[in-house]
Amino acid sequence: MPSLLEISPDKLNRLIGTPNCPALIDVRVDEDFDADPRLIPGSLRRDYREVQQWIEDLYGQSAVVICHRGKKLSYGVAAWLRHAGISADVLEGGFEAWVEAGHPVVPAAILPERDEQGRTVWVTRSRPKIDRIACPWLIRRFVDPQAVFLFVAPSEVETVAERFRATAFDIDAPIRWSHRGELCTFDVMVEEFGLKTGPLLRLATIVRGADTARLDLTPEAPGLLAASLGLSRMYADDNEQLEAGLLLYDAFYRWCRDATDETHNWPSPKKGT
Repeated sequence: MPSLLEISPDKLNRLIGTPNCPALIDVRVDEDFDADPRLIPGSLRRDYREVQQWIEDLYGQSAVVICHRGKKLSYGVAAWLRHAGISADVLEGGFEAWVEAGHPVVPAAILPERDEQGRTVWVTRSRPKIDRIACPWLIRRFVDPQAVFLFVAPSEVETVAERFRATAFDIDAPIRWSHRGELCTFDVMVEEFGLKTGPLLRLATIVRGADTARLDLTPEAPGLLAASLGLSRMYADDNEQLEAGLLLYDAFYRWCRDATDETHNWPSPKKGT
């Protein structure tokens, strides 16, 4: 049972993927990280010895600190964060307990390089509809909460990626992050980021059906298509559309995770019938 200063792996797993997830700080030493170079989804590696230099990046947030076994490094860093007025918990049992519980982990080697501010930068075609909103949602919620997304003319995506050290995605070119056979880019990211959980695989089927005009794949695909096209008409600015679309995918994800068995009937059954 976790102490008052700890959060269990199962509880943290319920928070990851939601807008209210705390900042996840991985402070494992290099030796432990090199032995298992994977990350809890959405976590960022930080050097525990430099906590007083990066602590200001967390002002206004809550945090969960992760080390190998949830002992001295996590407790020390969390204490420094609380000293600075930042609400901070320790992951009970650390990264080791997370893996033992069977929760998803992201291979660190697959992550794009980060910019000077520690963010991954992505670029894709302008005027997004489905995949180009779904993929940023997945990245923001499960890979890098601070990720930056650039929307440019289709003909300029690869050049912008090269000149601005960004990672291109969802374009008609032989790149890593795009459609692959019958799979859409969202499918590819779910698989390669190690996020093949039941809820995300269910969501991936909905996205694939809406994005590839295979609306018979699942009953929810036409609804996602309709909502996505509606959003694209509501917003002229791609970044504003992305922010609105994040809420849409938050709702679809929570349905996939928590509400697939729930029904809604009207009128309500009368008492005694």
